[in-house]
Amino acid sequence: MTQAKPRFRTFEEYLNYDDGSDRRYELVDGELVELPTESWDAGAISLYLFTQLLRFVPYYLIRHKDAEIAVRSSSVKARIPDLMIVTEETAIEMSGQKGLIPLESEPPVLVVEVVSPGEPGQENYDRDYVAKPLEYASRGIPEYWLIDPMREVVIVLYLEGEQYSEIGRSRNRDRLSSPTFPELNLTADQILKAGR
Repeated sequence: MTQAKPRFRTFEEYLNYDDGSDRRYELVDGELVELPTESWDAGAISLYLFTQLLRFVPYYLIRHKDAEIAVRSSSVKARIPDLMIVTEETAIEMSGQKGLIPLESEPPVLVVEVVSPGEPGQENYDRDYVAKPLEYASRGIPEYWLIDPMREVVIVLYLEGEQYSEIGRSRNRDRLSSPTFPELNLTADQILKAGR
């Protein structure tokens, strides 16, 4: 028996949807798109960064895959970053609310995405390298990190005007260069090998 996928007329309907499972979805063109199961290494990388960023920000400002951020896009209404750091104002505003940071709220200070395997032209690659930078830039998120285990690189992008400029690509023992956290002393190897 084939079960019909639910379609949503409003974003609020999507936010209130619960299929009784632990699956995570994004809303794309009014339909649910199930997010792929995360690899062991990707989970370890984002948790490792969570522990490292605790030295600079309180735990309640770090969101680890438990909050969505509304974005401006013709097809996607919100994204679920692997890790993001929000402002105090947003944390206060979101207290007791559903896990969606609306467009009217202050944008996160930093968004981190661990890239799923894929080649240019494939959905995973294009989502992280093409779509998300445009969406996050239009949302006004100052800093965006792409952590790509397949290519063994950590890319730091910083918002200049309405688009991101690449601050640096860190490989091997190259130190990560973060304008938001200049005291962060991590190499690409430390981040990429967090799961091993």
